[in-house]
This record gives sequence, C-alpha cells and structure tokens, in this order.
Amino acid sequence: MNGVTTPPQKTPPLAMVIFGASGDLTSRKILPALANLADHGRLSENFQVIGVARTEWSDEDFQKAALVDVPNAGSEWRRLVSNFRYVSGEYAASSTFDQLKGLLGEADSKHGTGGNRLYYLATIPSVFALVADALAKEGCNVPGEGGDFCRLVVEKPYGHDLSTALDLDAAVHRAFDEDQIFRIDHYMGKETVQNVLALRFANAIFEPIWNRRYVENIQITVAESIGVEHRGGFYETAGALRDIVQNHVMQVLALTLMESPTGMDADHIRDEKVKLLRAVDIPTPDEAVDKSVRGQYLAGVVDQQPVVGYRQEDGVDPHSETETFVALRLRVENWRWAGVPIYIRTGKRLPARVTEVALTFQGVPFLAFEGELARQLRPNALILRIQPNEGVSLHFGAKIPGEAFRVQSVAMDFEYNSAFADTGMDGYPRLLHDAMNGDATLFIRTDEVEQAWRIVDPYLQAWSEPGGGLHFYNAGTWGPHIADLLLERSGDAWRVPDLSKS
Repeated sequence: MNGVTTPPQKTPPLAMVIFGASGDLTSRKILPALANLADHGRLSENFQVIGVARTEWSDEDFQKAALVDVPNAGSEWRRLVSNFRYVSGEYAASSTFDQLKGLLGEADSKHGTGGNRLYYLATIPSVFALVADALAKEGCNVPGEGGDFCRLVVEKPYGHDLSTALDLDAAVHRAFDEDQIFRIDHYMGKETVQNVLALRFANAIFEPIWNRRYVENIQITVAESIGVEHRGGFYETAGALRDIVQNHVMQVLALTLMESPTGMDADHIRDEKVKLLRAVDIPTPDEAVDKSVRGQYLAGVVDQQPVVGYRQEDGVDPHSETETFVALRLRVENWRWAGVPIYIRTGKRLPARVTEVALTFQGVPFLAFEGELARQLRPNALILRIQPNEGVSLHFGAKIPGEAFRVQSVAMDFEYNSAFADTGMDGYPRLLHDAMNGDATLFIRTDEVEQAWRIVDPYLQAWSEPGGGLHFYNAGTWGPHIADLLLERSGDAWRVPDLSKS
C-alpha cells in the first residue's frame, strides 16, 4: 500500500424518485444501497429522495421506514432521510403526478437538485410500462428547468418471454430514449463479474488458451441453498429459467466468452456482449427438449436442517409445475468456441450457495505416468468464483511428496478480499452510483435483452405442455440425476464446487 487515496466520486445534483417506495425491493436493496453511498461520501450534497407508492404513508412514515431498514447507518444517512418526501397514490393518476411535480420543483428550489431526475421502477413488473407511459404523458420524461439529464432505472424481470419483452421495450421507448434507460441486473455490480474482463484482457498468459483448441468444456453454476422464502407468489410466475438464466447467466456467459473490446467504455463492451449472444445456437422447441432438464425440489435436508418441498412453500400452488432447477447444454457458433459444449446449471435448495464459471482444459496428449501414479489427477481447470469468497482458482497437477512419482491435482487460489483491503462498492451501491453518473457500462442494452430472450424462449415453448418434462430432486442434492444425460462427452462430468470456498 502506497498510502495514496482517491477521494470518492460524488454524484451530480439530482432528485431520485422511487416508484414502489413502500415495497420489498426498496426496503432490502435500494435504501441500504443509498445509505452506503451517503455514508461513504458518494452522494452530492444536493440530493433528494421522493418515494411514490399506493401505500398510504406520510413523509414521516417513509422516513421512519428508511431508518428501520438501515438500522446501522451513519449520521449522513439520518440527515438525508430527514428530508425524504412521499407521494401516496395510483401510479398513473394525474393527481399523483401533480403532487410529484410539486415535490420535484421543491427539490430543485430547496435542495438544489438542478432539474436532474432519476426514476427507479421498483414496482411489480406488470406496471413498468404503465409508469413509463405516465411519466411521458405528464411531461416528467425530460429534465426539469436547467437540468442536464432524466434517466429511468428498470428492474428485472424485463418481460416474461420474448413477446412481452419486446412489448415492454416498445412501451418504454415511447417514453424514453435508449440512452436514458438503465436496465439493472445486480449481478453486474459484483466486482468479481467485472474482474472477468481484467482476468481475460489484462493478462497475456490466458488469451492464447481461451479458445476451442485448449478448452474442453465450460460450466456455469448458480446454486442457492435457500428456497423461495417469502417470494413464492413471484417465483410461481417466473421459475429458474426466467429468474436466473435469462439475465444473470447470460450476462456472465457473454463476459466470459466475448471477444476483446477495443475500449472499456459502455458501447464497446456491450457491442461485444451482443455479438457473443448472437453466436449462441438457438434450438427449435423440439431440440430444446433434448438440450435441457428442468427440476423442482422435494423435501430434504439443507445445512443439516429439514426443509419442505417447493409445493409446500407459502404462496406456491400445491400442484405447481414451476421449475426450481434448470440445466442446459449450449453451443456458441463462432471461430473461438465452435465445438465446445457449455453446460449451465442453476437451482434452489442445492447443497450450497455458490456461483462460479469453470473452464476445463483438454488433457495432455500423452501421460507417461498412468494407473495408480495418476489416480488423483484431474484435468486442468480455471475456476472463476463469483460468490461467495470471490476469487480465482487454477487447478493443475503436482507431484505428491515421496519416493514414488505419483501426481495429483492441486489448486492455486487468489481471493479478492485477501488481496485488496478495499474491495470497493459492490452490487446495488455500485450500480446506483453509475446510473446517477450516467455510466451505462454495467447496464443491459435493449439488444442484449432481446437476444437473451431469443436464446431462452425455445425452452419456455418446449416446457409449455402439461408436466413439461419436470423432474424432481431432494433438497440438499445437486438436482435431478437425469441432468447427467446432458453431458455430451464420455469424460465430461458436472463439477462439484469446492464447498470449503462457500
């Protein structure tokens, strides 16, 4: 450490309007993120929050909720909260916007927000288009007097399938230009996701082997040990494919496999991500059946505690056909990756919470020590751990001490938390800060959303029949055994993550 510190970059003056201010997302994610930014000196002194929701709250109710939601925040957060304002009403009602416009004018005159606006749609997805249309109709889709920007942050899920995503995009674009729209995916705010770019493009040793000539297969695992918790009603409308694969997994896939951008600005990075997604082979619905497995957890044991099955969770249909597990086999049809199978696996009530990307490399052309001498030797692999215990592991062969020339696989580990004392902003604080500053690098562009839906839509169609090929697995296991049939080559196997890292 050289002792040199960089002062935190502050946001410009602005008024942030949270639609759905009394909801779960605001409570769990947005307010704690704002508190983090406030207490680390990253918010402008001329910053104001206005909440909008149907819940009949007063300003004081909203302020009290904000303090309860972030009980350990510092003095700067408490000062900021004391100025929070709140509007109760229907999202598209003129009376709601009359109040909102009055408070925005007050924010400009009293708090110096300068006409800059950031609208955050933290509502249920079914009203995204409604709010966007209302903002345009009421003239709130442009900066206030003297303002430089007006931006819209949209949460996932962005659509329910390809058709609804296109409809939503058309509605949002009627109200806002693309450069005003910030589609948020909290995975993109993780330092380790962004560090995939650093690992690939700041290190000359990896680029020569990052291709089909050396990589045998690629696996992306997003495992959760929790069930649906209090989100049973939402999960019934989503399922694992919509909730995780269409957004999180597709973003990680694109960053891991894309070509090098010519610059690190938003457009160059997002251009390459879209190119990669367009190279993903899109199956017909019939082909999708053979390239996918969907499952649902039964009762079992997780973390030594008995848990109920999905159909016994609160808010879940006792005859539900919703998948809580998905495994896919994909192909990327381009020069770099042609012929390399890509295995994706995500699920709830799996043995551990872990997200990782594993590149397994081809074996050596000739192994002089076989049988007992190499029984514990596994293929070389590079593991990118996204959560928890973020880092990178390189697996390679080494000689076991002793007279016999026996070899086994060992791991060389890098952990971000150990290497860097300050791991910076992560998740929602980072993404909110970027949206306020107009940096769209970590946000999802419209063509990315569309292409991701084009990739997963055939699977939704394939599963639309009653039963939909649903397979069951016990909670606390790695999913249905039938997922093993997706493995294309005789030597391929689902990787078991190192649970000591979870």
